[in-house]
Amino acid sequence: MFVIGITGPSGAGKGAASEYLISKNVNVIDADVVYHGVISPPSDCLNELVSHFGRQILDGSGALNRQALARLVFGEENRERLDLLNKITHKYVVARIREQVKEYALAKVKACAIDAPLLIEAGLTDDCDLTVAVLADKEIRAERIARRDGIDMSLALSRINSQKPDEYYARGSDAVIYNNGTVYELYEALEKALADGGAVI
Repeated sequence: MFVIGITGPSGAGKGAASEYLISKNVNVIDADVVYHGVISPPSDCLNELVSHFGRQILDGSGALNRQALARLVFGEENRERLDLLNKITHKYVVARIREQVKEYALAKVKACAIDAPLLIEAGLTDDCDLTVAVLADKEIRAERIARRDGIDMSLALSRINSQKPDEYYARGSDAVIYNNGTVYELYEALEKALADGGAVI
């Protein structure tokens, strides 16, 4: 089974790249969906987060209040908290992703993809036959994030500034795509990167 890694910062277009792969019948594992799964109560991951960040990160029903957690960890002054959040959640998310890859391999599917912003940090590039970084200009990303999440540009830029620079993703990947244009241009660039990387899909 050929495993494709899709990574890059928030708002760059990983989701659109995944949609293209799904259209080609590739099974995509979305790390954000996995994350939602591992933090849904009852959850060992959520319990560990509460023990470090306090019950202020929970809503009235005992579920994670993502906005409350975001206020604690995003921004340059909160980098240590963000690192702690990632350290806690990584192990749960990575374990579940590896389980899903194994399930697809046992089912003898031709290809699967892992869509994860933290693919490199989590050590998941070692599980991939080809890793593709999707990047975009900061202003374009901020506009996409603000529109997608219904937040203002300043909060979107705060999220962006909490993430690794483009060079980090480029260095850790086999191919780099700049997604500053149309979705069709993204699809063409991804198709070329997959062909050049010998992807079997």
